[in-house]
Amino acid sequence: MEGEPTLRLRIFDLNCWAIRYLSKRRQERVRLIGDTLRQEGFDLVLLQEVWSEQDYSDLKVKLAGCYPFSHYFRSGVIGSGLCVFSRFPILDTLLYQYSLNGYPYMLQHGDWFCGKSVGLVIMKISGIIFNIYVTHLHAEYCRDKDAYLPHRLVQAWELAQFIRELPFAPVPVRNKVEEHWADRAGKDSHPCPHSHTSKAADVVLLGGDLNMHPEDVGIRLLRGWTGLRDAFAEATHFEGCKNGCTLVPDNCFTDKSELLPFPLGIRIDYILYKAISSFTVKCEELKTTVGRAPGVDIPFSDHEAVMATLHIQRQGQPAGATLGTADPALADVVTEARTEVGVGLQAARQQRYSSGRMAVLALLLLLLQAVAALGTLAGLGTEQPFPKLSFCLLAFLALGVLVLASGLHLFHTMEVKMLHGTEDQMWMVLRALQERPSEG
Repeated sequence: MEGEPTLRLRIFDLNCWAIRYLSKRRQERVRLIGDTLRQEGFDLVLLQEVWSEQDYSDLKVKLAGCYPFSHYFRSGVIGSGLCVFSRFPILDTLLYQYSLNGYPYMLQHGDWFCGKSVGLVIMKISGIIFNIYVTHLHAEYCRDKDAYLPHRLVQAWELAQFIRELPFAPVPVRNKVEEHWADRAGKDSHPCPHSHTSKAADVVLLGGDLNMHPEDVGIRLLRGWTGLRDAFAEATHFEGCKNGCTLVPDNCFTDKSELLPFPLGIRIDYILYKAISSFTVKCEELKTTVGRAPGVDIPFSDHEAVMATLHIQRQGQPAGATLGTADPALADVVTEARTEVGVGLQAARQQRYSSGRMAVLALLLLLLQAVAALGTLAGLGTEQPFPKLSFCLLAFLALGVLVLASGLHLFHTMEVKMLHGTEDQMWMVLRALQERPSEG
């Protein structure tokens, strides 16, 4: 309504590229990020690739005066790299680690060890409940031959499902959010509807490095299935890199060879939002850095920072739910995503078969060696000396191949199950979308 006050929320999002021992000028850049955040006074800061907990601790100490509330999401071997700093109290947090995240044997990429996840923080600002998600999806590496596309699509699907609904039962312990819902319902026995994470909120925000171009099927699936709106597309005023790009050739830390097909750069970092209940959200302004941090000669990171100013206001009537509406375009997107997941499923089955066959061959070789050793012990073939060194080397080689191939077979078996499960989920959603118009 016209008389309702407007909440103005300033958000800062950045992939910090802070990999210990590998990222150039990491500590200098982390200090620069902290100094800038302290000077600018944003309301909410969403960071990715803060792989070192020491870097997070340093930022937490530096920003304690202006961002007294923070949380670091821990997962995987190295960590999720996700953290949040806020001027407002954090009521609750939750982490969901994606079921697929690359391959452990692709050491040069390392995504599997990072435990890519989505983190949720719940806040209450001026009486408005916010569900704020921060995430980092699997990198692309090669656009022409993107071996990780099925995994990234599974992550995008799980992210969308996580925003729409919590995949497990809530713990039976009342927290501040549940008390808030009990107050709104007017009775203490009413629980917070945790069966849908976004339904426990008035406003949903998502920030992070999605590693997808705006036209990619993954981002269209995420936005179509959740109803999230793109701050860049909705912004009244924009200032920064052309087309809102967040990986640009002008950045001295960017790998220029990756951007040869895209002379202006690419946009893979996003701030998305949606009002769930009786509120409206508008993006007044969106900014990006332009290759260098303001006032200095180096960038914050190899990515550009994204800064959004949102206006949130209560409206007269509750907003109608638009999640999963029977949009023909959404059905096409789900079909396209399911096809790509199916391609990945066939590849995973082939890899499972190959690794299983290799394990069987290694096991047969070990059995043959065991038979040969038993024959020697029984006195057969004593006319020639037994080649102990060669025999032991071959046995160790066969054993190593057996262990490695068995591990790969188990990994690809789990990959097949996850891809198949996602394909089935998409099929059920697609069927529901196709049948819904005829019900009216």
